[in-house]
Amino acid sequence: MMGLLTLTLSALLFRAGASSSAKEFDGLWMAVSAAWGVLGAMALARGPEGWGRLVPWARQILGVIILSLAWTAMLVAREHGLNFLLSIFCLVWVADSAAYLGGRLLGRHKLAVTISPGKTWEGAFSGALAVSGLALAWTAYMDGAPWADGPSVFGVLQKNVGPWGMCACVWVLTALAVVGDLFESLLKRSQGVKDSSGLLPGHGGVLDRIDALIPVFPAALALCALTKGAA
Repeated sequence: MMGLLTLTLSALLFRAGASSSAKEFDGLWMAVSAAWGVLGAMALARGPEGWGRLVPWARQILGVIILSLAWTAMLVAREHGLNFLLSIFCLVWVADSAAYLGGRLLGRHKLAVTISPGKTWEGAFSGALAVSGLALAWTAYMDGAPWADGPSVFGVLQKNVGPWGMCACVWVLTALAVVGDLFESLLKRSQGVKDSSGLLPGHGGVLDRIDALIPVFPAALALCALTKGAA
């Protein structure tokens, strides 16, 4: 039932956005990104107990809205081209992998011990550095490849604000990926479960695989719009 509601709301949002001006749709992504930055941080600060105090129907509605916005943002990102879409996926995958390795090798200071004890500040910084390297390599080698059907998210940001500005933007996206990951961990801890479901053996549920992408897709579109014409 929740999945059907999510798909329905996503379709309505995408249709509304397609019929609106680009500026109005960009404003939506900016608002969603700001909400993730502010409300996401508040939810993490309150911890699993704070989330558990919300009535069930409020949590369910919020879940449908969050997933619908993320799905709609992914559809809009696809309109920018496969290169753009793939670069966002790779940003999150590289950030997550580098954070895991950095945390295992260098981790000393816990990031959110009551939510996800394994995550460290050293891991988060490792992810940000790895993503910066990915962005520089992608714009240098991938955006000019014959298969590229348009610029990546890195290429758009570099065109708008230059290499250093692009790196700053991808650090913001990396931070939001961490927020998305921690937020999903918060939901699981509030319910006393290890995985969101058992759908994917050895990996948990779908949400366990896409949690970091949920805030990053709207934020990537917001940053591209916000930096447009800044150079």
